[in-house]
Amino acid sequence: MTAVADEFAVRTEDLGKVYGELPAVVGLDLSVPRGTTFGFLGPNGAGKTTTISMLCTLLRPTVGRAFVAGHDVVAEPHSVRERIGLVFQETTLDLDLTAEEGLRFHAELFGIPWRVSRPKVAALLELVDLTGSRDRPVREFSGGMRRRLEIARGLLTTPQVLFLDEPTTGLDPQTRTVIWEHLHELREQHGITLFLTTHHLEEAEHCDRIAIMDGGQVEVEGSPAELKAEVGHDTVVLRTGDDAAAVRVIAERFGLDAVSGPDGVRLRVADGAAFVPAFCAEAGVPVLSATVVPPSLDDVFLHHTGRTIRAERSGPLTVNDVGRRR
Repeated sequence: MTAVADEFAVRTEDLGKVYGELPAVVGLDLSVPRGTTFGFLGPNGAGKTTTISMLCTLLRPTVGRAFVAGHDVVAEPHSVRERIGLVFQETTLDLDLTAEEGLRFHAELFGIPWRVSRPKVAALLELVDLTGSRDRPVREFSGGMRRRLEIARGLLTTPQVLFLDEPTTGLDPQTRTVIWEHLHELREQHGITLFLTTHHLEEAEHCDRIAIMDGGQVEVEGSPAELKAEVGHDTVVLRTGDDAAAVRVIAERFGLDAVSGPDGVRLRVADGAAFVPAFCAEAGVPVLSATVVPPSLDDVFLHHTGRTIRAERSGPLTVNDVGRRR
């Protein structure tokens, strides 16, 4: 079948997945422009992996439609698979093969001729900085090296869209940074669309747009800057010589609510940088230190779901979790 002319790399219309009577994904409407980095941010059990599985034709949607690279995921699954790469959350590498052998074997499975795959394998190993380890068995690789190899494998078929399910889970912060350097480089070089799921706030900051997902639904979508601007308020933490007096002054002279805790006096204000000198000038209370923290994606998640993303759910998704909008 012929691809539908579409400016979007991924587009869904009222997409949903139900297991028995348990909705896992509900009413998903997405439009992801080509050549962008798009992220699903949410805790474990939010429906992110289920969504990616539907988009990659691994799960059949219960309702709605989805198009990837202009092709319908239900009506044209083979056309979709020819145009995507996928990096699973759990490693799927053959540990007994070397890095080069694993990539060559993957190329053969996809019917890529040797004359084509040989230079491509070499170029991808260079892209992810594994050329010097091409002849080492994968079982000797660190977690970061294995993840980079999996990204290279996902690029072997020259995908238009690369799906990454929790691409840096279990990796240390330094390795996450290296992985993202490679992801940015490959997007710039190849112009592909990156579509990822994550529950790491720092990782979501790399995205052009993110959708916050919770309970099987998208609560809000936008760029990280737009979403943080919507929350709007800075968090100010003051350490003073008299916290109780500081709380009273903040309420009486500035009309703001503040609370006193172990870390000092905490309040939220539209412009924290302007508030601090004004408070110091008028309060009459010694200020020992002041910290101004702009809105974070965790604040955005809290604003839309009622809890922070750091308080991840540990149990399975329940019916009561779905159908709840805030």
